[in-house]
Amino acid sequence: MNFRAVLYILGWILNIEGAFMLLPFIVALIYGESSGFSFLIVGIISMIIGLIIVLRKPKNMTFFAREGFAVTALSWIVLSIFGCIPFIINGDIPVFTDALFETASGFTTTGASILNNVEALSHASLFWRSFTHWLGGMGVLVFLLALVPMTGGSHMNIMKAESPGPSVDKLLPKVRQTAFVLYAIYFGLTALELIFLIAGKMPVFDAITTAVGTAGTGGFGIKSDSMASYSPYIQWVVGVFMMLFGINFTFYFLLIIKKFRQAFALEEVRKYILLIIAATAIIIISIMRSGAFIEMPFTDKLRHAFFQVSSIITTTGFSTVDYDYPNWPLIANIVIVALMFIGACAGSTGGGIKVSRVSILFKTVKKELTLFFHPKRVVLIKFDRKPVAHETIRTTNVFIMAYIFVFVASVFLVSIDNFDFTTSFTSVAATLNNIGPGLSNAGPTESFAAFSHFSKYVMIFDMIAGRLELYPMLILLTPEFWKSVFSPNRGIRVYK
Repeated sequence: MNFRAVLYILGWILNIEGAFMLLPFIVALIYGESSGFSFLIVGIISMIIGLIIVLRKPKNMTFFAREGFAVTALSWIVLSIFGCIPFIINGDIPVFTDALFETASGFTTTGASILNNVEALSHASLFWRSFTHWLGGMGVLVFLLALVPMTGGSHMNIMKAESPGPSVDKLLPKVRQTAFVLYAIYFGLTALELIFLIAGKMPVFDAITTAVGTAGTGGFGIKSDSMASYSPYIQWVVGVFMMLFGINFTFYFLLIIKKFRQAFALEEVRKYILLIIAATAIIIISIMRSGAFIEMPFTDKLRHAFFQVSSIITTTGFSTVDYDYPNWPLIANIVIVALMFIGACAGSTGGGIKVSRVSILFKTVKKELTLFFHPKRVVLIKFDRKPVAHETIRTTNVFIMAYIFVFVASVFLVSIDNFDFTTSFTSVAATLNNIGPGLSNAGPTESFAAFSHFSKYVMIFDMIAGRLELYPMLILLTPEFWKSVFSPNRGIRVYK
């Protein structure tokens, strides 16, 4: 284990977080709030610690898989711990467990909250909550790779450990160039949404926090009713941009370099769009058949259905209505729960299992069924009209098994609080898939405040594990990993 290199990266993470904490301080100055000084103090302390660490760069900056997983998991833990301290100091969230839950939920773009009265927070705290979504959406380590030149190692291992999806490819020859392009697209889409929101006469502060929350597919609202009190125009804008941020960013890169045919030929993007259309249609039909919102115009039903589908499949978590049963029919809730697990595209800011993995899984089942009747037939699994490598199929299957294990174990642990099954099941689904609201006592009009401290720590683990695609956090729990940390010549053997 190259511990010096890992510590060096953590130092830069603290520098970046400390620098960004100046933004909520500036917000506090604008609104004349004293709460901003907590962010200034913690930001300065964070940068001092970070500068001390990075003053001496290690000679060996080689990163193998274990270093990539270690620095990724530890970075998100450190981010969450330092990021929650200002909430405690300024008194907006005085309890450490609650502050850590809220901050981890922000950085992992989950949007699950322990707050019952969001409006009671200062503008500085509201801004920081939403801005953590933007930082965590594309990934802080990807941001680091875009800004800080690091040579002499396999830094693709860092991007693979942090970026969502069954496989991560470089868009350009160098990792730093790829990271820069990803953040350029990310920033461009965020700015475009901000323009549309301000054009709809949304207050500037509301527009900024909503835009960064949408970009990171996070879902922290600055109002207790989320997006319900905003105009239909703003809800349409947010709904469309949630869908756009759930698309694989390779699609946008191909559009930029004018490879339109390749862009629209991406199988995952097509299935993602079709899934949104189908889910929206099913929910509208179920609402109309149930007689719910019978006096509501069809255009409003369409808007609410599309918004919730876009919000859940991209794991954003904004809401315009209380879709919990019996307000919406049971079939609509089942569709929403299914979308929680499927999630958005790989290579997007969305969470969940990912459309590509689900598609590969179904194709694998279809292949096995075909071979059952035709055992000598050669059947290739194709994705984007190309054969899928056996390694990708294997990692997809292993990921699903690990996902089921973590999910079942988490539901079992959370059930100790003795809530009803729907609450326990969907609270874990909402945190592991980085969605935010679940159903019942964890529904869109409720909060996670009633859960015990133990359950909150379980869900904090789930939020970080879900954002990092399980493995970085699971590896931290293995004895072999710690053997490799304290005894570099022993323990697990990994390759570039």
